[in-house]
Amino acid sequence: MKSEYQELLEATLDHLEELKREGNRYVALDPARLADLSGQKLVAPTAKAARVPVAAISRPSIAISATVAPTPVTAPTLVYTSAELSADAKKEAMGRLRLKAESCVLCPHLAASRTKVVFGVGDCLSPLLFVGEAPGAEEDKAGEPFVGQAGELLTKIILAMGFTRGSVYIANVLKCRPDTPGQQSGNRKPTTTEMDTCLPYLQEQIDIIRPRALVALGGTALEGLFGKTAAGITKLRGTWKEYRGIPVMPTYHPSYLLRNQLISVKREVWEDMLKVLERLGSPISEKQRGYFKGGG
Repeated sequence: MKSEYQELLEATLDHLEELKREGNRYVALDPARLADLSGQKLVAPTAKAARVPVAAISRPSIAISATVAPTPVTAPTLVYTSAELSADAKKEAMGRLRLKAESCVLCPHLAASRTKVVFGVGDCLSPLLFVGEAPGAEEDKAGEPFVGQAGELLTKIILAMGFTRGSVYIANVLKCRPDTPGQQSGNRKPTTTEMDTCLPYLQEQIDIIRPRALVALGGTALEGLFGKTAAGITKLRGTWKEYRGIPVMPTYHPSYLLRNQLISVKREVWEDMLKVLERLGSPISEKQRGYFKGGG
């Protein structure tokens, strides 16, 4: 009988061979993971993932020793390609990833309390990806991100930008609603451990979509992507950052706009969206440039 480690290894190799058949020449591997596969110790960490030719990774090059205990699997084993995928390949890859996420139990307390996994929604061919923090109670029931009041406001923002909800992609750092034991209502902020555990799913979504711009909605989404920073969302909003080679625009979460109805705050978010439209090369009308300006 094959061990869990052997089954996982064979599934990974099958996936690499499929990528080779699709014409992909390279995969990106974390340096520590690459050292594990090659049986070598990593002398010094490197900042960038290695680009390894797919053709160089084959079954004969990896030997399994029966005397070595396999390392327990504690995080999603996800392999992403650095090459641009075709439209069909993107849809197929996203479908496979969805199935993997929907069966995930890496956070047992969240898996036990969730109603549905909130994977993501929209067009995986879109040039624009919105990232929130985690599902709330309404999203947990619907299985779709941003469906409550904050979601309605986000949809209005998307429409004002000249897109539709179905023409962009919307996802969260965390795919399960943070549990609230003993509470009848309300939501809580996801923990750093929860976000770190779930982040590989979002990372692969980004790698599959390869959007031309990403919008981080709120401080928690920004923290999930980049880790904790001394500067908060108030100081970082409106300034471009980069994540996995994708330009990122941090802005306020729609729920913050619901709590703060000042025209000046709405204008700040809209200025962030204008920067996104400019980065995408989308046409901007004078009417759009004037939203929430001068008391309008």
